[in-house]
Amino acid sequence: MLKGKIAVVTGGTRGIGYAIVKKYLENGAKVILFGSRQETVDKALASLKEENPEWEVSGACPSLTDAKEVADEIQAIHRKYGKIDILVNNAGVSDSMMTIDCNPEHFQEIINLNVNAVFNAIQPSVELMKEQGGGCIINTSSMVSKYGQPGGVAYPTSKFGVNGLTISLARELGQYGIRVNAVAPGITRTDMVAALPEEEIQPLIVTIPLGRIGEPEDVANACLFLASELASYVSGEILAVDGATIC
Repeated sequence: MLKGKIAVVTGGTRGIGYAIVKKYLENGAKVILFGSRQETVDKALASLKEENPEWEVSGACPSLTDAKEVADEIQAIHRKYGKIDILVNNAGVSDSMMTIDCNPEHFQEIINLNVNAVFNAIQPSVELMKEQGGGCIINTSSMVSKYGQPGGVAYPTSKFGVNGLTISLARELGQYGIRVNAVAPGITRTDMVAALPEEEIQPLIVTIPLGRIGEPEDVANACLFLASELASYVSGEILAVDGATIC
């Protein structure tokens, strides 16, 4: 479904991001994954290469909150491959700090990584996508962007921002053949959720009509659809991948 495409995936070393990278590779894309540290990048690449030595995958670890560093890496990828077809902004950080305990520095840290970093990757990519006649941008939002959450207000605030960025850019960039969408995962079996005891997981499942927690591959499948020609007329959507969670 993605044969010959060049894809950049931030936060691609584990969890949902890793599943997206793998799904894209399985479907013929060449993928550059971004991670927070070189050692996590190397570990992810080794795991992927072990699974299939033929996959064309590489990695980098630019600081996503440093606009110049990200732009330089995007330019380097473009020089190597001649294009960037797909950008997936998956990197982010969750938050559960109550408002009374949240100082301005902590709030800004969440916004920096979950919103500013997304923009930092989008801006240089858009410039290149306009020149090449189109592209696809997918941002990772969250079900809390719709429902909010009781605590950790910086996180839903940031994901509301991601939604606004997604919808507005879809309207702005459509004229250049650039589609912009987001996925909004619900409770998903990432490392954090997998570490929860069973007595904490069961009450969560009760809120999900489909009767199970989501898997990273569920989100990856949505990202595959949005990146493919099957979604060629889909832009400005926030696609919920949450099993119809009831909040």
